[in-house]
Amino acid sequence: MILNEQQRMIQDTARRFAQTEILPNLKQYEETGATKELLAKMGQAGLMGICIDPEWGGAGANFIAYVLAMEEISAADGGIANLMAANNSPVLAALRDHGSEAQKARFFPALTSGEMLGCFALTEPHTGSDAAAITTRAERRGDHYVLNGTKQFITAGRRAGVAIIVAVTDPNLGKRGISTFITPTDNSGYRVVAEEAKLGHRSNDTCALAFEDMVVPATDLLGEEGRGLGIALANLSAGRIAVAAQAVGGARAAYEAALAYAQEREAFGKAIFEHQAVAFRLADMATQIEAARALYLHAAQVHDSGAPSLKEASMAKLFASDMAEKVASDALQTFGGYGYLEDFPVAKILRDVRVYSIYEGTNDIQKLVIARALLDR
Repeated sequence: MILNEQQRMIQDTARRFAQTEILPNLKQYEETGATKELLAKMGQAGLMGICIDPEWGGAGANFIAYVLAMEEISAADGGIANLMAANNSPVLAALRDHGSEAQKARFFPALTSGEMLGCFALTEPHTGSDAAAITTRAERRGDHYVLNGTKQFITAGRRAGVAIIVAVTDPNLGKRGISTFITPTDNSGYRVVAEEAKLGHRSNDTCALAFEDMVVPATDLLGEEGRGLGIALANLSAGRIAVAAQAVGGARAAYEAALAYAQEREAFGKAIFEHQAVAFRLADMATQIEAARALYLHAAQVHDSGAPSLKEASMAKLFASDMAEKVASDALQTFGGYGYLEDFPVAKILRDVRVYSIYEGTNDIQKLVIARALLDR
């Protein structure tokens, strides 16, 4: 794909940011999490609202530019890329598409500047890919709602200043009885039950939440009552394409580290790259990365056109996430015993990329979506 000037500029900005702001402090972010200062710098660089109109503090770019930036940030750290992803889409995307002018004026400036992070509270302990099975309840009482329920696996659940919460407003209406709210997290009824200890993505917080008689003004309803499931699922394709870009970023970082190491490490009197087994492995890795990038960019182009992109998004996510795990594992194999040590980069990358085949719909779900699409020609 030939990029336009704005796309190249955003890609270059994200690459420089990853190299100068994230990589030098990566160990710190792994141990203590991404800092408020880093997130503010991301906002200043235009990375926290890439597809949002400049009137609201965004970069005003298209979706292709966003996923290109996502690859670059993910190549430095998957956890920080996931914070950026949650804020850009679904949070800002849902606010852009469904928010009132008052809600946009209230939340856009802080979210696009990186002053505040957003989180999207959809998943519950007993639900994963079955979003319609949520049970968190929002009961209307005059000019406010009272929320009760629990959420699980919420990215930025602790550090977010604003949350989009999906809850049932009318249990008798099934899918049509689900609504969304956009509301500050400093509400006394908003409680972080646990911050999960994870295999990877240690630079971000993934939380279990509880809403305990959480009083939310009716003005915090996002969109119309009963339209919440549609709002929640509207950015499914976008989210899956972004995961594919994250996977390519992680795989690329693993490949580049392995390629450099293969040219430096010697065995039997020559660099290990000169051994065909290693060279062919790296050739396969490079080819798989290029194929996955082409898939996610094609899906992003379809998404930008306004055409349905669910099949393309699922294909990109399925292929790229499987590819990233294989490439990261092959990179570790190239390093040999050193690859298994935390002092070298590929062990962390392998931990980070493992989740891409799980979140935004497991890869089993992606296959189901693709299979169904095959019959809809």
